Order: sequence, then C-alpha cells, then structure tokens
Amino acid sequence: MAERLRPQRLSEVIGQQHLLGEGMALRIAFESGQPHSCILWGPPGTGKTTIARLMANAFDAQFITISAVLGGVKDIREAVEQAQIALGQGRRTIVFVDEVHRFNKSQQDAFLPHVESGLFTFIGATTENPSFEVNSALLSRAAVYVLQPLAPEDLERIVARAHDIGAVPAIEKIAIDRLIAYADGDARRLLNTLETLAVAATQEKLTEITDVWLLKVLGERMRRYDKGGEQFYDTISALHKSVRGSDPDAALYWFVRMLDGGADPRYLARRLIRMASEDIGLADPRALRLALDASEVYERLGTPEGELALAECVVYLAVAAKSNAVYKAFNEAKAFVKKDGTRPVPMHLRNAPTKLMKELDYGKGYRYAHDEEGGFAAGERYLPDGMASPGFYRPVERGLELKIADKLRQLKKLNNQSG
Repeated sequence: MAERLRPQRLSEVIGQQHLLGEGMALRIAFESGQPHSCILWGPPGTGKTTIARLMANAFDAQFITISAVLGGVKDIREAVEQAQIALGQGRRTIVFVDEVHRFNKSQQDAFLPHVESGLFTFIGATTENPSFEVNSALLSRAAVYVLQPLAPEDLERIVARAHDIGAVPAIEKIAIDRLIAYADGDARRLLNTLETLAVAATQEKLTEITDVWLLKVLGERMRRYDKGGEQFYDTISALHKSVRGSDPDAALYWFVRMLDGGADPRYLARRLIRMASEDIGLADPRALRLALDASEVYERLGTPEGELALAECVVYLAVAAKSNAVYKAFNEAKAFVKKDGTRPVPMHLRNAPTKLMKELDYGKGYRYAHDEEGGFAAGERYLPDGMASPGFYRPVERGLELKIADKLRQLKKLNNQSG
C-alpha cells in the first residue's frame, strides 16, 4: 500500500509544506535544477525517502540507496563505481543513505572526498539529531532540513487517498480519528496499519471498518509512542520539567503519555525518586519517602493498579515546595574535592581507640556537642585546618528549608559570638 500511494510528483507530497511550499527551501532546491547534498532529519514516516526519490527524478539522476543498518564501506565503494560509470555517461548520481546516524565515523568519512569532488550528491536520512550523530566534516558539507510529524489533516488525506484507490473499505469517522491518533504523525505507521486492516476486513467480508472492530483487531497495538530514541527522552524531559515547574496537570499528561506508549513503570518510578532528590530535596523531605513508597506499591500491585500510586507521586512532587539546594551543594562539594588537595583531618576530630593515639593527641580538645548548651558546641570547627567555610549548602526560602535557613543563621550567630 505504501508503494501504491508513494507520490510520483512533488505536488502529490502530503505535509512538509514548510519545506516544499512555494518559495520554501527544498522547493527552491527542486526548481533550481542543481542538486545539493543534504540531510533530512525527522521522525519516522514523514517522507524522507520519498523526498530523496523525488529529488532524483527531478534531476534525472541515478538513485542509489544504502542502508546504514545493513551496509558498510563495501556498499560505499560500489556506489562510487556506479557513480563514476554514470558520470562517464553524462548522468548525475544521488546516493541516499537511510539512517545515516548508524554509520560510524570512518564510514561517514568515506563519503567526504566524493561529495567534495562532486562525483555524487549525498542525501542522508536520520531520525536522530545530526548535531550529535553525524560527523562535523560531513555535516558542514550538507544542508540540514528538519521534517515535522504529519498533521492530523495530512493523515486524514492519506486515509482518503487509500480509500479512493480501493486499497481499504469505508472507515467509520471515529475509527479514522483513532487511527490518526495512533499514527502520531507517522504516515508509514498509518499505511501499515491500514494494510493490516484491509487484509483482515477482506477475510471477514466487511464493507466498513468500525471503531469497535478496529479495537478488536488491533487491541494493544494501538499504542502511539516509540519507547526508544529521541522522542522517549524528550518526553521524560517534559515530565521532569513539568514536575519542577509545579504544574500537576502537565506532569500527569506526560506521565500518562509515557505509560500509554509502553514505557516501563519501574523506569518512571526511578525517575520520580530522582526528581524528589534533585528538585524538592529538603524543602519537603516527605517527597523522597513518598516516591520510594510509590515504587514499592507498584512492585506489589503491578500494572494497572500500581500505576495509580505513581500518579499520586507525580501530583505530590509537582505541588511540593521546590529546592535544588542539596543537589547544587553536592555537585559543588564534588567539584571542590576533585580539584583540592588531600587535607589532613584535624587532630581534635580524629578517633583515638588506642593508648598510643591518645598520647599523640588524637581527639584532644574535641567538644561533645550533646554536653554543650542547646546541644551545640559554639565556635567548634569541623573543616580541615586552614580551610575557609565553602558555603556549599544554601537553603532556599521555601518549604521546610525556610526553617533550616533560620536555624543555620542562628547557629552562625552563636559561632560568631563565641569568637
């Protein structure tokens, strides 16, 4: 079905009008008559391969496809030989590398001299950020075009086109909406699903695909979310930032999006524990305990019952007072110790379990805080000799840290008064 519906002309491409519309970058490239190397970056099913094929047709160029998953340097050498033959015949060549981010550095470097010499035009397709996955040398020689997920109206046009050519029977409107939501901007996913439905509908001699029948046939496949790759990490980032930003609705939305996509609830539980430590800390120490409890509840109940405890935790973390004071203090202390020398422990803080150690003044002069007024030995020093107070921990004026900050100011005042 995907091949039957693949556009043969630029005007037939659905979506990506920010690149292919009148006066837009890729449209201008097509109309210029002069191909140039480029990288098409976007989610699956957004038309990267189709655009590359259309570019080859527009320039009457030989089109060579290499899969970075299955191919290697041998395939690159063969492409070079074919391009040299075509050049001798006065014909251009476009080498299309699908999932170019899967090629290692040496494989990517193998393209460079031929791109620079103009032997062929290089087009790479990637679902990952090329800034991280493509060598800077190759990246600097190729324009990067960012493709967007297809809009619901674009996907609806694809469904209509499939019906018009007789590839699928009529589909109930609510079923179309569900299919579009499931496809999540991915035309390939939509077409593959339509093909599955068409085969099943033919076997059952259905004249219309209803929403009830759709759910019966596809069931748990109706998840809309890829558990791997950049989208996964973008979504967990959105959840974390929503919690940090104290927006319980947004936090719940991203949490459920991840569950809906099949993310492991145990992974989410671990991330919630991290959020409680990093973004709430001592402003509300109960948050960490609640996160640990929610994780334990999930282990006991599993899915779906245990997910409610995780949702409760998400809401609590979002509305809790926020402080990253401990997180910052810990990182500052690590950085300080890493660059600092190994300072000896002051004598009065050393343990003295033996007679010899006592004779050497280990522990001499140590003041036992519990014997002092208020349980605080005012003026006592606990840092290495000669080391100024670094001030790693700076409590914020929120939640429980309000009281912690008050207490630290009071203790500092007592130390100053003691001289």
